[in-house]
Amino acid sequence: MQSTFFLALQHNSSQMETACFSCLDTAETPVKNKKSRHKDWRALFNNILRCTPSPHTATDTHPLTNKAYRPTSDEVNQWAQSFDKLLAHKYGQAAFRIFLKSEYCEENIEFWLACEEYKKIKSPVKLASKAKKIHEEFIWNKALKEINLDYHTKEDIAQNLQQPTATCFNAAQKKVYSLMENNSYPRFLLSEIYQEICTISQGKSKYLKT
Repeated sequence: MQSTFFLALQHNSSQMETACFSCLDTAETPVKNKKSRHKDWRALFNNILRCTPSPHTATDTHPLTNKAYRPTSDEVNQWAQSFDKLLAHKYGQAAFRIFLKSEYCEENIEFWLACEEYKKIKSPVKLASKAKKIHEEFIWNKALKEINLDYHTKEDIAQNLQQPTATCFNAAQKKVYSLMENNSYPRFLLSEIYQEICTISQGKSKYLKT
């Protein structure tokens, strides 16, 4: 896992989110217990911080630096102000996904992100193709990443797929957003993961290797 992650993060900081998510997608080794699971996430965070170039030190002439990217205390504190602010920050979004993965419910943020990308599609052909893919990956009752939706919402989506529009997943996306905001987000703010990021942002983490 580390080798894939280190290679992915040799590019500029705008690719941080993609690199984080790529690393998460390859981390499918079963975790035996809670303690070892937390150790895995701590190692992943350490890799992120050590290998991601800082956007604050990049220049037009020399866009890459060897200085590790660390969110500032102000940035990390803003994540606790609202769920929107957490998702709007790429590092915060990646950290939240790591937390969801530790709770075995990362399909919620993956579905929400897929819907965000879906709404940007302009081509009717691409829209239909993407709608089918989202349905097969998250909505279908045999989907490997099936999200928790009620029967009526699933039926409405199935009907909308006959003539997909940019809004056909809106109701489901709102339900998943509400679930994350009211359940997962408060637990994230109380989690060891978030608390450690707070200390990392101040340069105090005993797990951070410099």
